[in-house]
Amino acid sequence: MPEHTPAVVVGIDGSDSALQAARWAAAVADACDAPLHIVHAMPSMGRNLTETAAAIQAAIMSYQRDSALIFLRAATDAVQQDRPDLTVTTEATETPVDEALIDASGSARLVVLGGKDVTGAAAVLLGSTTLRVATHAVCPVVAFRGDQVTLSDQSIVVGVDASSAGAGVLATAFEFANAMKVKLIAVRSWTTRAPIGDVTIPFLIDWDALEAAEWSALTSLVDEWRARYPEVDAECVVETMSPGRALLRHAADAQLVVVGSRGRGALTGLVLGSTSMNMLHHSPVPVMVTRAQAD
Repeated sequence: MPEHTPAVVVGIDGSDSALQAARWAAAVADACDAPLHIVHAMPSMGRNLTETAAAIQAAIMSYQRDSALIFLRAATDAVQQDRPDLTVTTEATETPVDEALIDASGSARLVVLGGKDVTGAAAVLLGSTTLRVATHAVCPVVAFRGDQVTLSDQSIVVGVDASSAGAGVLATAFEFANAMKVKLIAVRSWTTRAPIGDVTIPFLIDWDALEAAEWSALTSLVDEWRARYPEVDAECVVETMSPGRALLRHAADAQLVVVGSRGRGALTGLVLGSTSMNMLHHSPVPVMVTRAQAD
């Protein structure tokens, strides 16, 4: 492969989830004909820690620092056992993990993180590595979920809404569906529920026409990308339910879900939006978060 080929970057911390994430990232790198770069960095320090919490955090950081090369070697061995011909590089850094991965995203094809599900409390009160990286990275970011460490013939599901981020999310989904040689399912949802306080006259609304309009908007957008990626089998689905429920419904039979981020911001949970947060918390399969194309 060319020397300038952007790498798939994966962050590890010695956990089983991170090791699985590294193996999954290697499978994606192989499919994209890209190298894999494994990064071990220091845990991010929380703010306003109590004395006890600070002592525990210091002990964790000391353990991570002393074990970095061991963790990197274990991840490399696991990856090369699966894919002996894959180009693998490693990096140990004293930089906080979120800063290290955000910096690496500037020249990466993809950043992958393993770890626990993201909770609402983490988003609003404490933040998390996954959320910080997902909302500040230049390239798409995958939060590894589940236990499938190889690629399959299962589809990629992408949530497409009417926002400016829709085109960017769909572009990324087509790019990876093409590389992974799998079907793409583009999901758009709409609901008959009106916001509290709105006055509606249900019997005067042509619901079939509204659904047809949603279908037309989705297929028009998808057709633009079908023309660029003719080998991708793309299916359009319009659901009359919330976006989160719609994506979770299709994620059950998929190997990857792609959602969008609105960009940078102080309140990470609000920046990602409720649908993306819902998928990070509940999805049984890896979740890819990609920035709006305008960014």
